[in-house]
Amino acid sequence: MNVKKVLLVALGCVGLALGAVGAVVPLLPAFPFLMLAAFCFAKSSERLHAWFTATKLYKKNLESYVSGQGMDWATKIRVMVTVTVLMSIGFVMMHQVRVGQIVLACVWVFHILYFCFGVKTRRVPAEA
Repeated sequence: MNVKKVLLVALGCVGLALGAVGAVVPLLPAFPFLMLAAFCFAKSSERLHAWFTATKLYKKNLESYVSGQGMDWATKIRVMVTVTVLMSIGFVMMHQVRVGQIVLACVWVFHILYFCFGVKTRRVPAEA
């Protein structure tokens, strides 16, 4: 195994661990970490990628997004609220760094616009 593959596997494992924690802890978003894990595993190891895409964690959080179907509104709102809370904490803590606040505000606005208009909204079938 070359160094690049080892680093990608290690980064994928970190992303997977943080994504698993984020699936349980309300303030930690699982989605970006699981996307990181999927990317790293796809680039480094076919076995790890096949295993990861077969996990319940992947199927619940990423499968519809990766397949191009988008996300349902509940997932979109959960991601946007989590990011808003975390960025608000950073914004308040940077009260003396105006440039940092401006950058965080711009990133937050882009994030909200992207999730509202850039990510397809998937309709969840009504349960009978």
